[in-house]
Amino acid sequence: MSSRHVTFKGTPLALAGEWPVIGVAAPAFTVLANDLSPVTQTVLPGKVTVMLSVPSLDTPVCDTEVRRFNQEAAALGPHVQILCISADLPFAQARWCGAAGIKAVRTLSDHREVSFGRAYGVLIPDWRLLARALFVTDTAGVLRYAQLVPEIVQEPDYAAALAAVKQLA
Repeated sequence: MSSRHVTFKGTPLALAGEWPVIGVAAPAFTVLANDLSPVTQTVLPGKVTVMLSVPSLDTPVCDTEVRRFNQEAAALGPHVQILCISADLPFAQARWCGAAGIKAVRTLSDHREVSFGRAYGVLIPDWRLLARALFVTDTAGVLRYAQLVPEIVQEPDYAAALAAVKQLA
């Protein structure tokens, strides 16, 4: 097993890819929008960006996390964008967002190439899902904050993440 891992109800799961370095340009990635169009790291510059990495929107913890960031988005203002990246199919993401009333978080799918998962070191290869993590970039697309949630069934440290965003905004 790799030296980097998370747990699922106490069971270790190895992670693949390299954990990104704080203070340098965010790693390159290609994911899919809900309309199947490609989205790359070029969407990062220009706004402070929060990138949520979640295993699946159809799980209770992921649902709670994305709903929380959707609510927080109003207070963060228009100069902050929130992206949620999972290995869910784009169609499932669109369905979930519609049912959940999510308007301030943009969902993106890493199902095709797991490019984001590998580039950010959050790929769980045994499951082909992403670990729960979040990353914050500044308006130049430089990575300024990263948080890996060690136990998949736990929520992230919202206060720490939001403080990082507010410091940049």
